[in-house]
Amino acid sequence: MKKVERVQTGLRLERRLLKVLKGLAEHLDMSVAEIVEGMALHAFEGKAPFSQVTLEKIEHLKIVYDLDLTAEDSHKLSEGGHEE
Repeated sequence: MKKVERVQTGLRLERRLLKVLKGLAEHLDMSVAEIVEGMALHAFEGKAPFSQVTLEKIEHLKIVYDLDLTAEDSHKLSEGGHEE
């Protein structure tokens, strides 16, 4: 195990995305922070962070929490009011 120093951050995320991350964290018995940390480290090396089985779970959670955003949307998001 490598020793690291973690710091608290005020990370703001889209509401439904956070719900999917929380559901995934619960499923994997990890914290959301550990998932975000792992995703970043994988992305920095151009590697996929999740197995096919985990991706299938994520797809299920996206349906449950009505998350319809994609990677293509990531640079086109703006903050707004609550949409119904």
